[in-house]
Amino acid sequence: MILPRRTYLTAAMALGLPAAMALSPATGHARETSKACHQKFVAARTAGTLNGQTYKAFKTAQCDDAATPATTAAPATPAAATTAPAEAPKPATTAQATPAATAPVATNATLPSAVSAKYAKETAGKARLHTCLDQYNANKSTNANGGLRWIERGGGYYSVCNAHLKG
Repeated sequence: MILPRRTYLTAAMALGLPAAMALSPATGHARETSKACHQKFVAARTAGTLNGQTYKAFKTAQCDDAATPATTAAPATPAAATTAPAEAPKPATTAQATPAATAPVATNATLPSAVSAKYAKETAGKARLHTCLDQYNANKSTNANGGLRWIERGGGYYSVCNAHLKG
């Protein structure tokens, strides 16, 4: 007997529901792990040891790295696997976060001192953008952009210039 395609899809979805229900304890565990990670983040933030690190970066460095070895080694020794990796990444994360946060701020790029008068009729944001763009293009010929590209991760020329003009 040949059944319509819709019947096969309905049967597949019905069979998929018990499998999804079987995965729900793992989802609950992930939720608890996420809560524990957020508590660690809040504790680090109140202690002042984040060094400008966001929650996403903290979670990747502290919680995800610690969770991966713990889940692979969980059947053997869960207590030892959870404790050891949690301690190791902390110094490396702090050292990596500090140079990335300070690098874009320290620049020797030539920046405009004020918004150009020819953009006075535009909104403040557009006037800053066009002023910065004019200066960026002028700096290209003299190589005075301080090694910055117009837009780059962590803050490019536009980000630095816009912050400078906002003052």
